[in-house]
Amino acid sequence: MVKINKVHHIAIIGSDYEQSKYFYTEVLGLKVIREVYREARQSYKLDLAIDDNYIIELFSFPSPPPRPSRPEACGLRHLAFEVANVEEAKISIEAKGVVVEPIRIDEFTGKKFTFFADPDDLPIEIYEQ
Repeated sequence: MVKINKVHHIAIIGSDYEQSKYFYTEVLGLKVIREVYREARQSYKLDLAIDDNYIIELFSFPSPPPRPSRPEACGLRHLAFEVANVEEAKISIEAKGVVVEPIRIDEFTGKKFTFFADPDDLPIEIYEQ
């Protein structure tokens, strides 16, 4: 059996690189580790971190196909981030113009969580620690 240590990174392709870069760095506050333009692919690759932990590769490609329709398309269901306080995080995200769903309570853990979407409608969850 393979021993997996942790999630290394999550790769996301944005339809509008600058809009996605703004969302993940300015709205969510992820730190830029490295940004590279790959001429041969006409593509950007932006490595992002939470604190100093590498977590997301944000890509741009010319004319990527759209994401399958929601709510329960096959594939990645959503990306979840842990936060200390869901209410505070929701207020901060909404202050940047992002629509955030009402806060819910996980029926099994009793923890608070909510959802919103990135610029390409990728569902993102914030979940209280």
